[in-house]
This record gives sequence, structure tokens and C-alpha cells, in this order.
Amino acid sequence: MPTPVKVNRIGLEPQIYKGGKTTLCAGCGHNAISERIIDAFYEMGVNPRHVIKLSGIGCSSKSPAYFLGGSHGFNAVHGRMPSVGTGAMLANKKLIAIGVSGDGDTGAIGIGQFVHLMRRNLPIIYIIEDNGCYGLTKGQFSPTADLGSKLKTGVVNDLPPIDT
Repeated sequence: MPTPVKVNRIGLEPQIYKGGKTTLCAGCGHNAISERIIDAFYEMGVNPRHVIKLSGIGCSSKSPAYFLGGSHGFNAVHGRMPSVGTGAMLANKKLIAIGVSGDGDTGAIGIGQFVHLMRRNLPIIYIIEDNGCYGLTKGQFSPTADLGSKLKTGVVNDLPPIDT
């Protein structure tokens, strides 16, 4: 007798919720976030075709490629993902929007966009992948880096973090 295929409440297999193979650094927490998104959307029975994934620039911008492969996606320019998400939600209110942004993308160049997205209270799941640094550009402090944290070069962060 064949083993029954595992499906969720809408009849989709777990594989449908996965994306491409990761290219992120080993041990990167972004992969764990992607895995939890896959788990949550599968368990909730959300059809990936009803989802739009949004991202900005940086390590976090790669994350949406690793979950919900059959969904819509848009990679915005640095700091502008909230504006693109606003437009997407106003254009098609039936979509489920999930935005993935980094601490630099959200807390620096995109802080104005982020504040206005929150002010508008649009139904967008907004995940900030916060590692306290600009990981793709040699690890400079991001606006959320802890006071007193050190770079590999020995430089100490003397600025308090913003609270995103």
C-alpha cells in the first residue's frame, strides 16, 4: 500500500511552499525565518498564488526567493519596499502581502517609507531581519546595532540603536 501524501487543509503538499535553494551564509538566521514562513503558510492553508512577497536591498532581499515559490514577488530598490507594498495592496486588496527587509534597509534609507506604511496600517506582514550590520558591505554598523558592539576591525559603536 503506498504511503499517503501529506497535504494541508487546502490540499497542497509542503513542497509547494518552498522556494529555491539558499545561497545565504551558513548559520545565517535569515534561513530560519524563511523556514518558519514556509511552515506558517502551509499550516494556515494559504495558497501561495494569493501572496505577494516584497523585499528591499541587502541580505534580506534574497530571503523571499527561498519561500513560497509559486507566489508573486517584487524586489524594490533600497528602502522603497514599503512604498511598493503600499501600491500592491491598494491595487489588489485580495493579495496577502509579506515584506522582508533588513535593519539597514528599514532603519536607514527606508525609515521614512517604513513610518508611513505603519501610519497607513495596511495589512502587510513586515519582517525586519535585524543582524545589526550591513552584511553585504563588510559589516558596518546598521542603525539598530547595539551600543558598544564591536566590528572585526575593533571599532566600537558609540551610537544608541533606533527601535524599529
